[in-house]
Amino acid sequence: MTRDERLARVLALLLPAALLAGAWGSQLLGHLYPCEMCHWQRWPHYAALPFALLAFVVPQRSIAKAFTILAALLIAVSGAIGVAHAGVEYHWWNGFTACTQTVNLRGLDGAARLEALMHAPMVRCDAPQWTLAGISLAGFNAILSLGGAGLILWLMRKAR
Repeated sequence: MTRDERLARVLALLLPAALLAGAWGSQLLGHLYPCEMCHWQRWPHYAALPFALLAFVVPQRSIAKAFTILAALLIAVSGAIGVAHAGVEYHWWNGFTACTQTVNLRGLDGAARLEALMHAPMVRCDAPQWTLAGISLAGFNAILSLGGAGLILWLMRKAR
């Protein structure tokens, strides 16, 4: 195994682990509660972790490479979802989930209004809860995930 392959495997494991730790830390310690699209960004990272771990334990080099590449692609998927979410937050395009739609209460009686309000999302997808230098958490996920996935894939290609 080359040095580049080892580095790619380490990145494929540490990047989703660090981003998930940051997401959970901001939720549990920072009280920034995730919206529906925030959860979507986590799922590919959860899926990438087992493949990244398997890349360290399988004895066949070709399978370990495949697991590393698969982890990188899953990380990239999270980054793509982050781009979509950031675009909704920055109002570059309209959201397509319930957490980006306002509740229309016109023409509803009292019980229907209450029902609509009770089923409205608590955390909106189109309003970032936190930004740094104008970049939201979804934006940071997009940058780090796409950049990290690109680096992992580049290292794997370089190692060939």
